[in-house]
Amino acid sequence: MVYSSEPATAPRAAAPLALTAVLVGGLALTGCSPRPEGVAGAGGAPQELLLVSYAVTKGAYDRILPTFEADWKARTGQAIAVKTSYGGSGSQTRAIIDGLDADVATLALAGDVLKLQEEGLVLPGWEKDVPGGSIITHSVVAFVTRDGNPKGVRTWADLAKPGITVVTANPKTSGGARWNFLGLWGSISQTGGSEDQAKAYVGSVYRNVENLPKDAREASDVFLKRGQGDVLLNYENEAILAKRSGDLKAPFIVPEVNIRIEGPVTVIDRNVDRKGTRKAAEALAAYLQSEPAQEIFAEEGFRPVSPGVWSRVKDRFAPVKQLFSASDFGGWNQINATFFGKDGVWDQLFSRSR
Repeated sequence: MVYSSEPATAPRAAAPLALTAVLVGGLALTGCSPRPEGVAGAGGAPQELLLVSYAVTKGAYDRILPTFEADWKARTGQAIAVKTSYGGSGSQTRAIIDGLDADVATLALAGDVLKLQEEGLVLPGWEKDVPGGSIITHSVVAFVTRDGNPKGVRTWADLAKPGITVVTANPKTSGGARWNFLGLWGSISQTGGSEDQAKAYVGSVYRNVENLPKDAREASDVFLKRGQGDVLLNYENEAILAKRSGDLKAPFIVPEVNIRIEGPVTVIDRNVDRKGTRKAAEALAAYLQSEPAQEIFAEEGFRPVSPGVWSRVKDRFAPVKQLFSASDFGGWNQINATFFGKDGVWDQLFSRSR
């Protein structure tokens, strides 16, 4: 986990500061919540929030958070500083449960928010606080190969071939790795295959995995900077940023059958009510669906959830013919129990694939 004790750095490029009409009044996106309002920073004293997120979002938040801070001050007259903490989504979830004093969490999957709910940190109904199930970003799974793609990896099926070394993060600590797992499984189950066929295929892929980095960013480093593996499974936005930085020279592959990766936001109810930061925390959660924030997410390689922004940027992203989602697996409660719980499918397959 990487923690920054400083406010978010200034944006790399100018971004609009005015909130869209959806945020007029401060909390329009949070709905009619019966939860108690906190008051913090009375008398104009600076206020602090802690945003806890998963590793690959840092570039986006380095740009988004200063625009939120400026807008908040313009609307309220109060200075605010949003501090940040980054790491694997599973690890970050455990850190919040263990006492990391987050006000807002933007984790890699709703399944991790449900763990916070189980611990009483987040109240039921959190997914209704922001439209669209409180989802603020979309992505898909991408394949990153070596220059010239010497192993000829183009489809999900290719990942199971003998002699292919696959790099993917650990589903026990990384939300991105859980999406990779569901992408692998769904490439069989959502295209007419049986559960037994899916289990056999996914087991074959993991037998081609030599190590399991703790999060999506470390997986990128293992492949791109340490030169390990023939193909990396990761977020599309990570591949886009690697191309932009020059770390990746070759084109990357987005399978035409893919999973819609959904990144949620939640306010940490227990913490904000104790700290008196609810109003600012809810405003930050709402801001992440505003057009200024969604434009930045898109520039950082995420597929925006805003229909207006998506209509302007969709040509930047690879087309996908068939998208399935977590709901096709019964939702995250079912996914966590079936695939990633104690003695679940992941435990069964991992023991077999070693």
